[in-house]
Amino acid sequence: MTKLFPYPLLILSLIVMWLLLTSFSPGQLIAGTVVALLAAQGMAALHPAKPRIRRWSLLPGLVAIVLYDIIRSNIAVARLILREGNQRRVSGFLTIPLELRSPMGLAVLGIIVTSTPGTAWLDYNVARGTLLLHVFDLVDEDAWRTLIRDRYERLLLEIFE
Repeated sequence: MTKLFPYPLLILSLIVMWLLLTSFSPGQLIAGTVVALLAAQGMAALHPAKPRIRRWSLLPGLVAIVLYDIIRSNIAVARLILREGNQRRVSGFLTIPLELRSPMGLAVLGIIVTSTPGTAWLDYNVARGTLLLHVFDLVDEDAWRTLIRDRYERLLLEIFE
């Protein structure tokens, strides 16, 4: 059964997303199911490492924090662009040392940072354990380091390590 449905949650998620993006009809349900099954077989051929999540109970809190930060950051970036233009904004790069070493945790942190407007994950140095981050409006480097470490990394360490 696991060969036919190697990733049931992925299959179900893809079918639901397919139906949300198209109109619900029997034909779309069949097409979405076929696409989801093919995608799951392709994923199984890649043999990805299974994520090891230690504290599932912390995931809803992390999702809430990230959604709140994305909304807040959208508003802040829109204000910077619409009101101030390039006059008071100072973009910059900063390096943040991380304790997080889990590949899955680093991937989730990368998604969080990149999906939040005004920030972009540029590089992760494995040897040094440092993240290179670009910030659209870099006012205080220490505040950004504290935000990444205390708001995201701390939770990701508890979830994945």
